[in-house]
Amino acid sequence: MRYRTASPIVKSMWPSTCTTKSLFSPFGVLGAVRNATKRAGGTVHNHGGSPGKRLGLKKFSDQFVIPGNIIVRQRGTTFHPGPHVKMGRDHTIFATSPGFVRFYKEKFMSKERKFVGVVLHRGEILPRDEAALGRSRYCGLVNVTEHASESQVPQPSA
Repeated sequence: MRYRTASPIVKSMWPSTCTTKSLFSPFGVLGAVRNATKRAGGTVHNHGGSPGKRLGLKKFSDQFVIPGNIIVRQRGTTFHPGPHVKMGRDHTIFATSPGFVRFYKEKFMSKERKFVGVVLHRGEILPRDEAALGRSRYCGLVNVTEHASESQVPQPSA
């Protein structure tokens, strides 16, 4: 009885194709190679950004303010509070009494600090010489009606 064998073409190709495939195949001698399961995401330039925070000066020098008016919105202490202004917890400087905004610098340690203050009359300058001129206000009380006339714009008469 004759047994059927594989064709001679297959027999002759088997050893050579097996070795060449194993050398160039990712599953060859080294075993399986892992590939990424997710594709790499692209980058977004500038990430779309966020809206501006509207920081900066809101009232300028010699501009009239009333209590509660915001003078400066800032991150950190670029400006420090002077007389008749206070600083909020987000470093916002606001007026505590009516008057006119004044900016000035004072020496602090080895540098100069920028300050913001409020004065009662337009011509006053800061820092105030309290020894010669006295205190600017008595216990923080101010005649508000005196300043109401300055803040209103006069109406032209017809």
